[in-house]
Amino acid sequence: MTPSEADLQLLNDARAWAAQDPDPLTAATLTELVKLTEAGTPAARQDLEDSFRGTLQFGTAGLRAALGPGPNRMNRVVVRRAAAGFANFLVRTVAEAAPGTRPRAVVGYDARYNSDIFAAETAAVLTAAGIETFLMPAALPTPLLAYAVRALECDGGVMVTASHNPPQDNGYKVYLGRHAVEENGRGAQIVAPYDAVIATEISNVGDLASIPLAQDGWTVLDAGIVQDYEAATAGLANRGLFPARNLKIVLTPLHGVGGTTAVAVLRAAGFTDVTLVSEQAEPDPDFPTVSFPNPEEPGALDLALGAAMQADADIVLANDPDADRAAVAAKDPDTGAWRMLRGDEVGALLGAHVVARLAAAGVDDSEGDAGGGVFANSIVSSRLLSRIAAAAGYAHEETLTGFKWISRVPRLVYGYEEALGYCVAPDLVRDKDGLSAAVLIAELAAAAKSEGKTIFDTLDELYLVHGLHASDQLNIRVGDLGLLDAMMNRLRVNQPESFGGSAVESFVDLAEGSEQLPPTDGLLYVTRDLSRVIIRPSGTEPKLKCYLEVIKSVGSAAELPEARLAARAALDQVLTDVREALGL
Repeated sequence: MTPSEADLQLLNDARAWAAQDPDPLTAATLTELVKLTEAGTPAARQDLEDSFRGTLQFGTAGLRAALGPGPNRMNRVVVRRAAAGFANFLVRTVAEAAPGTRPRAVVGYDARYNSDIFAAETAAVLTAAGIETFLMPAALPTPLLAYAVRALECDGGVMVTASHNPPQDNGYKVYLGRHAVEENGRGAQIVAPYDAVIATEISNVGDLASIPLAQDGWTVLDAGIVQDYEAATAGLANRGLFPARNLKIVLTPLHGVGGTTAVAVLRAAGFTDVTLVSEQAEPDPDFPTVSFPNPEEPGALDLALGAAMQADADIVLANDPDADRAAVAAKDPDTGAWRMLRGDEVGALLGAHVVARLAAAGVDDSEGDAGGGVFANSIVSSRLLSRIAAAAGYAHEETLTGFKWISRVPRLVYGYEEALGYCVAPDLVRDKDGLSAAVLIAELAAAAKSEGKTIFDTLDELYLVHGLHASDQLNIRVGDLGLLDAMMNRLRVNQPESFGGSAVESFVDLAEGSEQLPPTDGLLYVTRDLSRVIIRPSGTEPKLKCYLEVIKSVGSAAELPEARLAARAALDQVLTDVREALGL
């Protein structure tokens, strides 16, 4: 096809899309791009080409992309087709699993641009397909949708959110329940092979005009679903075992939908001294005070830390915009400065706290049987949780990255991933939940304070028993996704022999899979001194992600400062070697 023919095809595709687009705003945007492209504007031509560069692919993360017209963007056409494909999947799956049963689904949404519109259109498509459909009563956190899938005994759920992505993005996250999936996956995000099956259903959907839309017939839930979640989550706090509630909390929802629910849950759990960061308290799809609405990003917590210092708070809690993640910051007694804890540090603290709660409640799994359940974390998270679980006599499992895998671990009692995701109550929410995690974080922080300690002291106690586990991460953002494959291939061809001066003793190409883990694109190295390096492409962003961990034995509290310095130096050496191996 010559360039002129390619241009003609692109313009014809754009005109055809605009003609069928039910959204006058995206249709007008597309029409303007066509005019500018015809006038020879390069930027318009590039934008138009990218909007029609293939079809947005449905995978285990559902859909996620920038808002805009065309098949490679998030818009009402793409959402209707996704809803129709998901509806066909639910109807067929439930008919096979429970003949004569009417499928049930629930739809939730956050406060991003078009989230409410996409949710309403999804409800209309699902209802027209004969599915009993519930729509959440307002823009609410993702954990509430995951809770509703189980609480309402639904076969499926949809959450319209792009989580912590930039403001211009939106997404479509799919959950399965009741008759659609096995017991330990009910209320969890989809995994393979369900993603591929749903993707096929979406691709088989006909023209947009062929998708029926109900004008009514779905149920808009009342505030009772929110109240039930808040009561259940606040009820996780155990005042009998951990009565301390003297804790001054500064909380930020980062302009997301978690603020009201988080404050309500914490106060109901007895933590009444909660101050919201006023500049970030209300939902705002523009996220005006942060360059990137992710608590992990530099600067995201600056306002919260400033408020904490001014209020002389004990702890900062932060949720990402859809509140499925939780970040923690506190004043480090070693430096006197506030800092955010790494996800692995919080993961270890919560793991030890869950063990203590189980022990105090009389739950015993010393025989390693099913009685006490299983602890789990993603393979890229710290190995410290496995040592905490083993010391307490509990089983532990490693999974692939993502809560879609962690939440499916049979008999799960606690799971986490280093990217600030924690599941502390899988019977309520079989997904990461930044609100229930916040309750237990507050509980363990208040317990430490009542004993004259900080959460950093509690961490040090874990290090004295299990070794100081220090981690770091190198993220390499690329403009061309092909560079990710090139970097991974470089490592497969030229395997590093050592990291940080310690020889590589174990190498695993995760793409080959194993009895424990399905195949995934990633490389794992463990050195003689137990340093670990995992390198993998991100599943949701154009990034290569490198996860590093070193372990230093510590004989006494007096050795901790030196061990911390040694761990940091070791991580820096490993970082240097990783960069060299990648050709950076």
